[in-house]
Amino acid sequence: MTIKSSQTLVSEALREIKTISSDEAFDLVNNNKCNLIDIRDIRELQKEGQIDQANHIPRGMLEFWLDPDSPYFKQGKLDMSKEMVLFCAGGLRSALAAKTLKDMGFEKVSHIDGGFGSLKQSKFKIT
Repeated sequence: MTIKSSQTLVSEALREIKTISSDEAFDLVNNNKCNLIDIRDIRELQKEGQIDQANHIPRGMLEFWLDPDSPYFKQGKLDMSKEMVLFCAGGLRSALAAKTLKDMGFEKVSHIDGGFGSLKQSKFKIT
């Protein structure tokens, strides 16, 4: 049995998904063209802070909260017609999560290169 490494999975995901910069994400948010989604664990948000305009959806619940047929679907929380822009702490989990959303059928999906670390150095407000 051959097990793919997490790095292999991330590398494969990065070939299939769109990666954007924190500045590109800032423009999308300010032009109301996306849902900015923080997939970090709640403990990370409490310790590091949050991006002012981001929706928090923990990585473990992402597929369930965005599936209209799931009992966990968050009706009205996000605009399902807009681009889903994901970020985590550094960009690895969000790459895998973005690929999963593409696999689910979402067409407008991207993740932020460098994750929260990059966003902290950008125009976004941290709360």
